[in-house]
Amino acid sequence: MKKWGGKMTEIKWMDEVLKRKELFLNDTCEFLQIKSVLDEDSKVEGAPFGKGIEEALYYMLHKGEKDEFVTKNVDGYAGHIEMGQGEELVGILCHVDVVPEGDGWTTDPYSADIRDGKIFARGAIDDKGPTMAAYYAMKIVKELGLPLNKRVRMILGTDEESNWGCVEHYFANEEMPTMGFAPDADFPIIYAEKGIMGFDFVQEVSGLQTEGRPYELVSFQSGRRQNMVPDFAKAIVQTDEKEALLRTYNDYLIEKQLVGKCYIENNDVHLELEGISAHGMEPNNGKNAGLYLGAFLHTLSLDEQAKHFTSFIATYLLEDTRGVNLEVAYNDDITGDLTVNAGQFSYDKANGGKVGISLRYPVTADGEKVIATLREKSASMNFVVMNDNNSNPHHVDKNHPLIQTLQRVYEEQTGEEATLLSIGGGTYARSLEAGVAFGPLFPGKPEVAHQKDEYVEIDDLLKATAIYAQAIYELAK
Repeated sequence: MKKWGGKMTEIKWMDEVLKRKELFLNDTCEFLQIKSVLDEDSKVEGAPFGKGIEEALYYMLHKGEKDEFVTKNVDGYAGHIEMGQGEELVGILCHVDVVPEGDGWTTDPYSADIRDGKIFARGAIDDKGPTMAAYYAMKIVKELGLPLNKRVRMILGTDEESNWGCVEHYFANEEMPTMGFAPDADFPIIYAEKGIMGFDFVQEVSGLQTEGRPYELVSFQSGRRQNMVPDFAKAIVQTDEKEALLRTYNDYLIEKQLVGKCYIENNDVHLELEGISAHGMEPNNGKNAGLYLGAFLHTLSLDEQAKHFTSFIATYLLEDTRGVNLEVAYNDDITGDLTVNAGQFSYDKANGGKVGISLRYPVTADGEKVIATLREKSASMNFVVMNDNNSNPHHVDKNHPLIQTLQRVYEEQTGEEATLLSIGGGTYARSLEAGVAFGPLFPGKPEVAHQKDEYVEIDDLLKATAIYAQAIYELAK
């Protein structure tokens, strides 16, 4: 029983959500229809990550203004929507940007198509659907007039899927919440997140020949982001043995049960291969088109420079997502295995090759030792590690009041045990000293973030909204 306005009343959180269901779904679909992908070509002052992301940030801030929240745009890097009063600040960390849509969708990835009780769109589950759920949770608490002794602030990031420049800029200029959660992963509660490294393995090409062999690799491309398993790869090869190459490649596709095609264009042989995209935190959930095509190329009598590049792929990356061949394999009881995702491949004769990596390491691993080993191993193959960045692991003690409160709320709302989880993904929760990831994906439901036909189940999103509403009230009352 809760007391406010002088009366004792039980708050039926799901009933409050269902009263607003139609508006909630309309707003969610409108939000998902904004193509908020990083766009370097359209970035300007006030829109550092491009026009689509700027539009999505404006959409949420404008909605907050209309609903009479306190809002702020922090130079286009981020924004916030706030309510309540008090010295302490509860943060809800969301992001409005999405990964590129990729290929093979059943419907337009920005149509927010509703079918079979689901909304299909890029960002439906990561993270625009959950962002709207958390917003409506705040709206319910506000409209019920519930007394709060803390401020509640939704922080809207704009660069979560790339380099997190948004939160760096935001927290350099704005207050750090006392505690908070990110609605950007799984239920019940994620209290530990692996460290995340991004870097490139870059080929040293000095002295390597690009001619004089039966097959010369002109170019090789695969992948859009380090943190996505590539779902498409393409190579162009010059050779006098064109028909033989076409036959060999078709045999490879059949043997490996892969989908692809090959053809001759402008006197070159074009090889294409389709994979299955997945989030880079668990590469085994996808099928890496770049690795499979690189493995095929390695079987050919390639020019020296290309053979050196494909040899690196075959030796250190092929069929090894745990870093065994790179000698960085590690496991702990909190966060499990270290994982390696080869997310971007590029090669051309003039510049040689490069492989972009997203590596996730357990909370007890030594990140400095990992990167040192990677430098040593790649150097032995005349590759260098470049453009490296690191986000340290994150872990909140299971007895922290934040976790205790969220566990109780989750169990009251669902009747299920609120077990504590760890993940290889990185959420904005790690930006806080006391921050956890909290939903919206319920146990047993498939992980479809970063995949084609990404979707969110409407009933689950409504249930998550009710959980968030109670959680916000309990944390801030």
